[in-house]
Amino acid sequence: MSKILMPKATAVWLIDNTAMTFEQISEFCGLHILEVKGIADGDVAAGIRGADPISNGQVTRAEIEKAEKDENYNMVAISFDHAPVQSTKKKKRKGPRYTPLSRRQDRPDAIAWLVRNHPEIADSQISKLIGTTKPTIKSIRDRTHWKSATITPTDPVSLGLCSQMDLDDVVKIAAEKKAKKDAKMAPKDQGDALKPVEPEQIVEAEEKAEPTLASLFKPSEPNA
Repeated sequence: MSKILMPKATAVWLIDNTAMTFEQISEFCGLHILEVKGIADGDVAAGIRGADPISNGQVTRAEIEKAEKDENYNMVAISFDHAPVQSTKKKKRKGPRYTPLSRRQDRPDAIAWLVRNHPEIADSQISKLIGTTKPTIKSIRDRTHWKSATITPTDPVSLGLCSQMDLDDVVKIAAEKKAKKDAKMAPKDQGDALKPVEPEQIVEAEEKAEPTLASLFKPSEPNA
């Protein structure tokens, strides 16, 4: 892949203005994944103004939109001879989705919404969907989170923490898992519990339960 101009400044702009993953930004800018994370957290390249790669002719807006829709897609950079160069590497995102620093304060609201409206979604799925940790999810479930008093359950899509497509996929997978689990737990054979009582059993029970008049006044037989 051809080297781009001002990679750190470009990374700053991509982090602030797109929904691209760390891996995509790292691949496009030629920076280490930890360096990109440091830039996003403000630990690296502090004070550097973001450089728009669209306006300086390094990538098209269509490429950025394509990368935002597919987290496994690596953008095609425009080389100086105007020949696009495509990276052949495609990496699957591992671990939770990265959430920009400016949106992290909204995650408790999104977690509360997911826990309330979709209890079938596992904590591991929530963690990956909006880029949070299992202890944080647990504290919100237990209402021990330090922001519990001010949390307002809010749709993560409206907060910009995930796409509607990602949310729908997670809900669908969770629903399918729950359906399979419920099917396994359902009793396959309820045995004799639901079998109708045979008429012979009813008659026999009535004869044993209700003594006849003859049996009451029948003299007892002398002992031999």
